[in-house]
Amino acid sequence: MSALFEPFTLRSLTIPNRVWMAPMCQYSADDHGPDMGVPHDWHFAHLAARAVGGAGLILTEATAVSPEGRISPADLGLWNDRQVAAFRRITSFLEAHGAVPAVQLAHAGRKASTERPWRGGGPAGPEAYGWTTVAPSPLPFAEGYPAPRELTKDDIAQVVADFAAAARRALAAGFKVVEIHGAHGYLINGFLSPHSNHRTDEYGGSFENRTRFALEVVDAVRAVWPEELPVFFRISATDWLTENAEDDREGWTADETVRFAKDLAAHGVDLLDTSTGGNAPDAVIPTAPGYQVPFAARVREETGLPVGAVGLITDPAQAEEIVASGRADAVLLGRELLRDPYWPLRAATALGLPPRRPAQYRRAA
Repeated sequence: MSALFEPFTLRSLTIPNRVWMAPMCQYSADDHGPDMGVPHDWHFAHLAARAVGGAGLILTEATAVSPEGRISPADLGLWNDRQVAAFRRITSFLEAHGAVPAVQLAHAGRKASTERPWRGGGPAGPEAYGWTTVAPSPLPFAEGYPAPRELTKDDIAQVVADFAAAARRALAAGFKVVEIHGAHGYLINGFLSPHSNHRTDEYGGSFENRTRFALEVVDAVRAVWPEELPVFFRISATDWLTENAEDDREGWTADETVRFAKDLAAHGVDLLDTSTGGNAPDAVIPTAPGYQVPFAARVREETGLPVGAVGLITDPAQAEEIVASGRADAVLLGRELLRDPYWPLRAATALGLPPRRPAQYRRAA
């Protein structure tokens, strides 16, 4: 028996195991023209390989709800029907090979309009099809980044509507799970944290005000997403500012994450995908194997909301212990699945289970 390879049911959806693929940008879509934001053969091959490799649930990279919500000009989107048709080819293959197709819907906020990492990263200028970014407050993400435009209340309402429209398209594209990206300094996280939200209206200041936009997005998505299918929310459980005694800046905290998790559950979120950081580029983060697992475990213990754990989870025995001990309901692998698309098959073998190989590969067992 292995906890890592037990099925997991949320609402009416049963996921075949607890080894899931975390969202990872590929920066490989067309950056302009009619195919902007459309997944193509690279995305198909990338995601299909992890389904063949045995992942129980596969989350796409951050998929923008509008063109200006992309992290880079080469990111995927779900703001038009051309994108829906291309995604449908991918989701059909994932389901046919035993994986649950899931999409992470995102708006990058002040961290949008950046270059591909292999082109140096940093802000993308007009020559690289960049654009003016938006945020809760006109505060640059880091030195060398432009100040974003502060969103008006009408702008906020439009972004909420964009998330709902993208969720409708996600359903049409064949996705079974939608995850709302509220982590890593992108737009929703930007509203949550006092480090990046200096507003004085009903979207800033108090905890209730800073979480208002996120809950409006959740409500809008949940309203158009089928009752029988789950909604995930990805969060940065801490900015790694307030917890650092040597840093006098105020940020989003683990205590606030636990409090907010209860609100998310009340608004129809089924699982909290628990990461950390990303909102303050110079925050001191004490990384180590499984360093983010305690944040997930605390949410699960104090709220009862199912959680996913992510971050430097690389070993089958380590992953098994995280799930078997009840610290998380699933593990999400990122870089480890880039290194080895067949990690779930190897993990099953290491834990003494028959791996879920496709029939075409069984002679290699």
